[in-house]
Order: sequence, then C-alpha cells, then structure tokens
Amino acid sequence: MTPPAGKQDLRGAISTFAQKNPNYYVGRFGKIQSATRHVFPFNLAAALAGPPWAAARSLWSMFWAFALLELFALVQIGRGLWGDLGADTAAEAAAIQAKAAEFLEQAEQAKQAGDQNAGSLQQSAENLLRAAEERLAMAEQLSASDTSVFLVGIVLFLVLRLALGLLANVIYEQRFVRWRVDRDIGSGFSGARVALGLVTLIVLYPLTLYRFTASAPAGWTRAVPTNPNIFSWSANSLDRFIDWCAEIGQGVFDGITATVRFFLLGMEYVMLTVPWPVIFVFVALTAWQVASLRVAIICMAGLAYLGLFGFWETSMITLALTGTATLLCLLFGIPLGIWFAHNQRAYSYARPVLDLMQTLPPFVYLIPIIAFFGTGRVPGVIATMIVAMPPLIRLTALGLMNVDRNVLEAARSFGASKRELLLNVELPLARASIMTGVNQTIMLSLGMVVIASLIGAKGLGQEVLIALQRLDKGDGVLAGLAILVCAIILDRIAQGRVPRSLSK
Repeated sequence: MTPPAGKQDLRGAISTFAQKNPNYYVGRFGKIQSATRHVFPFNLAAALAGPPWAAARSLWSMFWAFALLELFALVQIGRGLWGDLGADTAAEAAAIQAKAAEFLEQAEQAKQAGDQNAGSLQQSAENLLRAAEERLAMAEQLSASDTSVFLVGIVLFLVLRLALGLLANVIYEQRFVRWRVDRDIGSGFSGARVALGLVTLIVLYPLTLYRFTASAPAGWTRAVPTNPNIFSWSANSLDRFIDWCAEIGQGVFDGITATVRFFLLGMEYVMLTVPWPVIFVFVALTAWQVASLRVAIICMAGLAYLGLFGFWETSMITLALTGTATLLCLLFGIPLGIWFAHNQRAYSYARPVLDLMQTLPPFVYLIPIIAFFGTGRVPGVIATMIVAMPPLIRLTALGLMNVDRNVLEAARSFGASKRELLLNVELPLARASIMTGVNQTIMLSLGMVVIASLIGAKGLGQEVLIALQRLDKGDGVLAGLAILVCAIILDRIAQGRVPRSLSK
C-alpha cells in the first residue's frame, strides 16, 4: 500500500535531513508528531556515544551542555578513584601547625626574657594547634569518603547518558521542524563534526581531570604563563603613541574643545543668569504644551525640590552639561543613523566602533580624553558624548530599517523624491525608535555626571563625589535624587506625546 502524498513527502524530508539511518528517524519523528502528549522515544546510539552524537548531528548546544555535565561526573569519579580529597585540608593543617610552632618558639623566647607577652603567645599557639587538629580530622573524613564520591560520579554519569538518550530524538525532531523552514540550519551526519567533537573532548577532559584530581597539579595548569616585560613594553608604547597623537593633533583637539566650550558656555549662561521664576514657568509651560498637564505638574514638583534643597545652581550646571552633550549627540547621531540605515556597508564598518564605545568602561577612555583635551567641563562633555551617542545612532538606524518596504514603494510610486521620502515617510514612521534613542542618550548623559566630575566637571556629580569621599550618606542620597529629578524632567519633555507603549 502506497503512503499518502503528505506522508511520502515527510519521509523524504526526514531522509534528506537525517541522511544516516533515515528509517529510524522517520519512525521516531512520526511517533513524536502523532502523539497527543509528550513522548521521549529512547535513542540508544545517543546514549552510548554521548556528546559526540550531538556533535555529529550539529546539536552543539546539546553537545556543550552534556559535555560539561559529564565532565563534572568524571571529575567525581576521578577524585574517588585516585584523587586525594583531603590533600588541600591537610596542607592547610600543616601550615597552621608551622605557624603554631613559630608562636611556641616566640613564647619560649619571651619566657626566657621575662616578657609579659609570653602567656598570650602560648595561648595563640595552643589555639592554632587545636585548629590544626580539627583540620586534620576533616582531612581524614574527606579521605574516607572516596567511595561515596566515586559512586555519586558513576550514578550522575549514568543519569546523564539516560537523559541524553531520552532527549535526543525530541530535540532532533525540533531541529528538523526548524530545518524545514530554514534550510541553512545544519543537518545530516558529519564525520568532520564527530572529529571536531572528539578533539574538543580530548582537550577538555584530560586536562580538567588532571587539574581537579591530582594532589599537586603542575603550576601551568593553574596560572597562565605571562611575561611582565610584555606588559611594560606595551604600556610604554601606548604612552608614547598617545603623547604623539596629542602633539600632532593639537590643532584639531583645540578646535573640538572650542566648539564644545561655545555650546556649553552659552547654555550655562542662559541657565545661570535667567531668573529662576522664568525657568520655572518656561519648563512648566513647555511640559504642558509638548506633553500634558500631569507632566507639567511633575516638572514643577521636581524643580521645587531642586530649589528647596539648595541644588538649583548645581542642577543648572548639570542640565547645561547634559543638554550640551545631548544636543551634540543629536546633531551628529541622527544624521549618522540615517546614513547607516541607507548604507549597510558603512554600518558594517561602524558597528565595531559603536560596540567599542558602548562596552569600554568610561574610566578607561577618560585617560586619553585627559591627554587630548585636559581636564574640566569640556572633556566631561566629550566623555559623555562617547557614552551617550551609540544608542541614538543604533536606534535611529534600526527604526529606519524597520520601516515597511510596501509603504516606501507606495510613496515612490506617487513620485516622492528621496528627500520627501526621508522627511515625510521614513522619519515619522521611525519616530518611536528615534525618541527611544533620545531617551537613552539623556539617561546615559545624566548617568555620566558623577564619572565626569572626576575630571573636573562640576554640578550634581561633584556633590555626589564629595559625599562619597566624606561618607555623607544623606547628602549623597539627596544629590542622587536631584540627578533623578533632572532625568525625569528631561525625559518627560523629550518624549512629549509619544505613546509610552510605542517608545518602549
């Protein structure tokens, strides 16, 4: 009797996917797919072969999971067979006994010299001897538990092989389902993958077993060989390179400093010289217009907190620093995001740079920033920009790349130019993603105010830094809350009427 066409197609797909022993997997996959509840048909080959079976079938996640778990079981077996479980504890006892002997000798010398400390030294020596005896007793108990550790390792190893046999067909069937949708997923049985898995286990198992079961493993298994001269040469070379860059690019760095200082001083002048009631009313009205009355009330409450607790001037400095950094990030970040969205090759080159900017700790690149730009508020703004700009670039590019292609084609069909397409279609549709980038830029900028205060940037960051140095817990918490208030005000105004569900 000929199977139905659908069944025949499935048999062919399974045979193509499995390649080796296809009839077995046709039966097992059919059993799994036709079952009304979870079934786990046992795979004897997987249970006997272990992780190499998973490697052969390109199930690398399964390979690594069971390889590491089996390695733990093998370590227990090795410790039970030839390992000295009490060796480390016995070594600690010997060290304590040596220290006790040293104290006894000092106590004897003190007695002969008539020193009053002889009694305390004698007591310390006796305490150490008791501790050494407890350690020796513990070492004997550990040495006596060799058999139980060995049995635990055997049981764990067998349980893992049983679990591998039970899960193999289920996981392999799930991979087959994904493979039918995406043929780029690895399939079939590969001898090369078996060899790679075996080589991995040959490197992984013996060295790990030796390290954790030998009573005195070689030093090279515990510490990576290093050469201090390499570190010194590299550090000195970097010093010379940074100094050379600072000297060669002095004109460029001075120009950047002057540009940032122009924006920063202008914003600081406005924030510090305009009467506080004007700022209060301006922020409240702006929040009301771009967001809502509730947001305006929140902003007024925040400003009242800054004024009543004496943080008004430092908050204005912080807002000027953050505003300057955010403004410059917007001027450079959004155009770069637009360019990267339309030029994948440029984005592929920029992505490692953005990764470096986001992952490198700020304290690390403060060093070249100080070398190139000195200390003060301007280097603080530049350091803040390095931290805050990458999310804006990424989210702008992501928002534009996710615009529906059908909408773009429709706009082109109506005769929209590239400029009109960008301004009237792409940017409005990507607004939620771009505003999320703006939000992240503001939050990261405010998060940098404390770190920037380390290189001379004033404001609320300096208040927190001083509180940390003096251990003034209350002052530090109040200054931290002031930074939070600034973040809330800027975020709510920047987000405007963008629905919160869209900006997440």
